[in-house]
Amino acid sequence: MFKRQLKLGLIKGGQLGKMLLQVAPSFDVQSYVMDDDVNCPCRHLCFEFTQGDAMNFDDVYVFGKKVDVLTFEYEHVHVEALKKLKSEGLAIYPDPDIIELVQDKGRQKEFYRSQGIPTADFQIVPNRLALKGCTDFFPAVQKTCKAGYDGKGIFKIKDEDDIPDAFNEPSVLEKFVDFEKEISVVVARNIDGEVAVYRPVEMVFHPLKNLVEFLRCPADITEAVEKKATTIALHILHQLNLSGVLAVEMFVTKDSQVLVNEIAPRVHNSGHHTIEGALTSQFEQHLRAVMGLPLGLTEMTMPSVMVNLLGEENHDGKAIYQGVEHALGLGGVYIHLYGKDRTKPFRKMGHATVLDHDINKAYDKARRVKELIKVSA
Repeated sequence: MFKRQLKLGLIKGGQLGKMLLQVAPSFDVQSYVMDDDVNCPCRHLCFEFTQGDAMNFDDVYVFGKKVDVLTFEYEHVHVEALKKLKSEGLAIYPDPDIIELVQDKGRQKEFYRSQGIPTADFQIVPNRLALKGCTDFFPAVQKTCKAGYDGKGIFKIKDEDDIPDAFNEPSVLEKFVDFEKEISVVVARNIDGEVAVYRPVEMVFHPLKNLVEFLRCPADITEAVEKKATTIALHILHQLNLSGVLAVEMFVTKDSQVLVNEIAPRVHNSGHHTIEGALTSQFEQHLRAVMGLPLGLTEMTMPSVMVNLLGEENHDGKAIYQGVEHALGLGGVYIHLYGKDRTKPFRKMGHATVLDHDINKAYDKARRVKELIKVSA
């Protein structure tokens, strides 16, 4: 039976949490948020706010005792605190074991290998010195095992001359993939085992900062590639026995192979377009999943393109948004500003989604939105 006024706990209160909490009142959910930043985007949207450190055992444990269901905006949470809460009967989605797995990119890659999930060839290296024994593996991409996201913790190694600038910590050394494009598939599973799948999106990355600049949905891929990608995403979902939303980022090679890059067991940037572009947004889907409700329909409302609104280079300070009214005047443009008080170069400050019956027209308009909206200080 659906429990009204369920106390939903959310660890971290950034933009992902904000968009999740915007759905919660429709289900009469009381949302509790913990974040170390008292000015985080979720601060004034939740029923109760707690200032706390997600990597502190006591902060996580005490917060978890307040709620009926605990979920996350990102993966860097004190796992032992989560395991203790689970042992005491708290419903936690995704499971602490999944959180522990995705915190370490090396363990992620070993999981793919053990489950027969296609991924780029790789080695695990303990430090920079170990790279000297891997020269026959170059060119490669070094990814720190811990704490990398939004282009951080990634270093491209062309040859031995690049080793002095590499990371000196446990890392995944991944064989360079000459891919044609990067895609993502968002899938969901509720606590009763029902699943839902969104159409794959194509990710267009910023040329310098290795973070997503545009999303195109549907992705420009063949039906065969789409089927492969969807099958892989669902396989991972079931192998993890995950409840909630899962985003699976993949490479599509020039010979139409599909290789898993990374996973995120939560709502994700590659699903933002679903707010306007799908019958059920990824945020509502996640709430439905963790509350044991039937999942919503995932059909597209219309082709869509999302553009991330990033902080301008050389601007660090109180955020000033310029050009919003001009972008809205284009028609078919939906803007989401995250409410972050301070902008930094290339920080995600918002996004805009453009809908059009013609995906290429939507993409042209999204590029225009990017030109019009500037986040400065």
